[in-house]
Amino acid sequence: MGKPKSGLTAKQRHFALALSSGAGMTLSDAYREAYDCKNMSSAAIRTEASRLAANPAITLLTEQQRERNQRSASASLVSDREKVLQRLRQWMDDAEPTDTNKLKAAQLLGQTVGMFKDVVETNAGDRASTEVAAEIERRLAVLQGADDKQPNDSLH
Repeated sequence: MGKPKSGLTAKQRHFALALSSGAGMTLSDAYREAYDCKNMSSAAIRTEASRLAANPAITLLTEQQRERNQRSASASLVSDREKVLQRLRQWMDDAEPTDTNKLKAAQLLGQTVGMFKDVVETNAGDRASTEVAAEIERRLAVLQGADDKQPNDSLH
């Protein structure tokens, strides 16, 4: 069996595709998947897998396939998001005005588009950092004084 236009054999192509599958395969795992390794030691498998992975044609195919996988996953997420939004809009439009499903659909739709984000605002005013530090020290002193006045149960 000869090499196709890509310059890779079927087994080399299988190795590259296994590497790019997103299954978290190591080089050795991908090599074992593509080749018959019954009579090979682990060290030999690692060596051959490393040698193959350094092949520019394999590197190129692996990178291209990973990009395709990423684009496909992104498109799937966008599609799923659109389906969810469409269904929420439908439930919101089809429900009775007093229906709790309509309210829940509106809430979920609003959360999806970022309308209901919890925002914590802190306003220290126009106080200088030295004033804030002095206030913290004063409060700590008060708390320490309260601890000193409480009876110590471990002595009784």
